[in-house]
Amino acid sequence: MADATVSTQLSLHVGRLLDNCIRAVIDLTPEELNHQPNDRAHSIGWDIWHVVRTADNVLFFVFDREQPVWLRDRFDARFGLPKVAQGTGMTDEEARALRFPPPADFAAYIEAVRDVVLPRLAAMTPEYLATPVMLRPWGEQPRMEHVLQVILSHGNGHLGRCSLARALLGKDDLGI
Repeated sequence: MADATVSTQLSLHVGRLLDNCIRAVIDLTPEELNHQPNDRAHSIGWDIWHVVRTADNVLFFVFDREQPVWLRDRFDARFGLPKVAQGTGMTDEEARALRFPPPADFAAYIEAVRDVVLPRLAAMTPEYLATPVMLRPWGEQPRMEHVLQVILSHGNGHLGRCSLARALLGKDDLGI
């Protein structure tokens, strides 16, 4: 029988989200990853970066004031991208100015995050998940609410945009 604990289920679903983030980028060219179809749309690279950076930042820095993978492994410097920003509150001009690394390099960041956050989530106790923490702009909520809303619901919304953007580029959509 499958493990039905809340923490295991959170780990399973965040794992699916991150696996889909890898699928969204891995077969793109650098031009496709950074393609912006009009002056109001962000690139697939931006959406996926935002999803993964958010999960990384929330699960490490926001929850426990620990260094996220982004900083620990110096992906900011390796990719020439913002050290602290993750997309939340960025202007369209700021978001559109970002350029993302080749898809295989970008996928390495997603994999690095996936490899550490899934066991971390699976080990979270009910008491830990019930403890409120402040996450701007969402406010103070139990950690579980932040995982469900900010990482899963919000992240899958961005992933849906990427699925459509892939289809518009003539690629397979993500089937989500």
